Amino acid sequence: MIQSLASLFQRWVALRLHPLSDDPPLRAELMSGDQLVRHARMLAEKHEVIIRHRDNRLLACLDANEQVLRDFNRTTLIIGRERHLTPAAEWLLDNFYLIEEQIQLARRHLPSGYSRELPRLVRGSSSGL
Repeated sequence: MIQSLASLFQRWVALRLHPLSDDPPLRAELMSGDQLVRHARMLAEKHEVIIRHRDNRLLACLDANEQVLRDFNRTTLIIGRERHLTPAAEWLLDNFYLIEEQIQLARRHLPSGYSRELPRLVRGSSSGL
């Protein structure tokens, strides 16, 4: 998952630095609360989980994701001077301090072996997570 998040970020940066056209990016319609609930239920019904002890990757993933977010913010600040930011990019910039607080809380309060006890997805692109 970290690999794919990092590669998506790199692709996003490349497209922002060298866009395919001068047209503004397409804006997807945001889901309403009810739509999000229906989508979450649909995803949950598709997933099959298993509970077994595995390696403890949660805090390492947290560190890697934090670094990706920091890199995203730095790059967005640079790009934002030259191009219009999407609402999602603006939200991340404006609210990164909230995400950072949650990361620090997770580091402080989750025991080091916490993720060994979590259920894992059996199939799909997130298999094993």
